[in-house]
Amino acid sequence: MSSRTHTDAHPTVREIRNQLDQVTDPELDESIVELDYIDDITIQGSLVDVTFSLPTAWCSPAFAWMMATDARDEVESLDSVERATISLREHMHETEITEGVNGRKSFENVFPDADGGIESIRASLDDKARVGRQYDAMNELLDVGLSATQIVQLTRGNLSLGDDGDTEAVIYVRDGAVAIPVDGKVLASYVEKAKASGVFSAEDDLLFRTPEGEPIDPDQFDLIHKRTRLAKVNMSGQGNICDALNEARFDPDRPDSYAR
Repeated sequence: MSSRTHTDAHPTVREIRNQLDQVTDPELDESIVELDYIDDITIQGSLVDVTFSLPTAWCSPAFAWMMATDARDEVESLDSVERATISLREHMHETEITEGVNGRKSFENVFPDADGGIESIRASLDDKARVGRQYDAMNELLDVGLSATQIVQLTRGNLSLGDDGDTEAVIYVRDGAVAIPVDGKVLASYVEKAKASGVFSAEDDLLFRTPEGEPIDPDQFDLIHKRTRLAKVNMSGQGNICDALNEARFDPDRPDSYAR
């Protein structure tokens, strides 16, 4: 539980959902709100309980753990929230995950036999998401007229993002002499994940990299762009499967024999 001072105002369901919208399914890189994973939000003063479920009962416990802890942390980042309780339902490890997350335990403590720690798993998934978001960011720059050579030479300092919530950003080219408006949400989304995966940290770091994190040779731009597209398609395909499983799982007309 956070030690910060809380306000007297109580949180609203809308505020909680907005925070949860920042939490992504780490395999799909999509919001758990958009994916319709949230079942219920209960508010009692400054205490919040969030119940969520996943498309199948056997979804990776590591992925479920990341979503649960991220949801808890996002909700508790609100000044009006003293404590958030996260409950996973209808999952083969729902008890361990719910009790572990709310007990502030580590994944390794709850699942000592797991193959790899949660941070290494998260890092791998962050990098996968970074590659998929890079495809969208590169497409945005191609659409506004930048060449492959210009794109691979861009640094973080060439991109000026607006304030939170702004939809416009600016890319500076030709030594800063030309400013080109671009979609701020697309670029900000990529920058967020690129930072998380360690692709850049300084203003003079290259904005885009290969999936392996190396600089992009202009002659290899089409190949790298194709590889990022494949990563994006893979995540989209997984998302479609999860959507179908989620709908089937909670369809009121499903057969009684459907495994829950």
